[in-house]
Amino acid sequence: MSGAWADEIKVGVIAPFSGPFAQYGVQYQQAIETYQAQHGTTAGEHEITFIYKDVGGVNPDQSRALAQELLIRERVDYLAGFTFTPNALAVGPVITQSETPTVIFNAATSAINRESPFFLRTSYTLPQVSAPAAEWAYDQGLRSVVTTVSDYGPGIDAEVSFKKAFEARGGTVTDSVRMPLSTTDFTPILQRVKDQAPDAVFAFLPGGPPTFSFTKTYNENGLRDAGITFLGTAETEESNLQALGDLAVGLHTAYHYSAAHDSEANRAFLVALAELHPEGVVNWASVGAYDGVHLIYEMVAAAGSDGPAAVEAALGLAWESPRGPIEMDPETRTVIQNVYIREVARNPETGLLENVETGVIATVGDLGWNQ
Repeated sequence: MSGAWADEIKVGVIAPFSGPFAQYGVQYQQAIETYQAQHGTTAGEHEITFIYKDVGGVNPDQSRALAQELLIRERVDYLAGFTFTPNALAVGPVITQSETPTVIFNAATSAINRESPFFLRTSYTLPQVSAPAAEWAYDQGLRSVVTTVSDYGPGIDAEVSFKKAFEARGGTVTDSVRMPLSTTDFTPILQRVKDQAPDAVFAFLPGGPPTFSFTKTYNENGLRDAGITFLGTAETEESNLQALGDLAVGLHTAYHYSAAHDSEANRAFLVALAELHPEGVVNWASVGAYDGVHLIYEMVAAAGSDGPAAVEAALGLAWESPRGPIEMDPETRTVIQNVYIREVARNPETGLLENVETGVIATVGDLGWNQ
């Protein structure tokens, strides 16, 4: 472990900056730059520097190698980023040995934080948003659902938590489809759903091209016309939303952030980011990184480069995020936050599609921690 105090604190950010998921890395960096533009580059007595490393996509071996390079060669004091669960899991033993606080900006499988006491998460977990989606669906009179999820950690978390919550209320999950991560043609899967004629289909796919393709296929293959309600989490996320067009109007999701969130903190965040990056798109990845930087600043101010002391300082920390009030759960080390029921609609002033918050389930923790 490095000394407790240093003039410069280095933060290594491991994220995709190339390939089909490069948007994540771009959004992380833009959010980091926005936070520093608003709050400066120092925390306590320390200058904070970010060092970016491109992991490409789902590549746990490369993720581990980059973490080791950052820790040994670059001598970073903190790690951050981690879009995908396998990449985060791969660094668990490394950060435990080095006692390096590691802030997860996205990866959403509940079990990740059990792999090291040095993991902290400012994004969400899939059970945290999937269970509220199930409860809302039942309250809307939906009684039968087919779940369709990508076949890896977060998808399985989403499926299990949705099914558990929906059936606890009295609903029925009539089929559970797990889709390979490599799936690009969702027509056969959604035809299978359509043939079963459930009240709704619940979906989880990793953000980016898969969510766009799935949602587009749902619309184009007549599931809406057949009366099958679409339920999701991030499937209508902002970077693809305008491209979905009018067919996205009315789609329902349960999630922890919408760029349309009505608060002073969110408006200030959006304005500051737009000033730096006029073409930037803000979604959950942006706010996960933005709050991750805030958490790092708080840890640095409290403990410098003393990893165990920094983690201790983070536990129970509460602040007002662009998404609303959040608090770092001392047990799960994932933020407790509001989950919003959202419906896609056109903004009457701008004409742009947005995720309008129509309801809120307040102060939800990681519902998958003891699952």
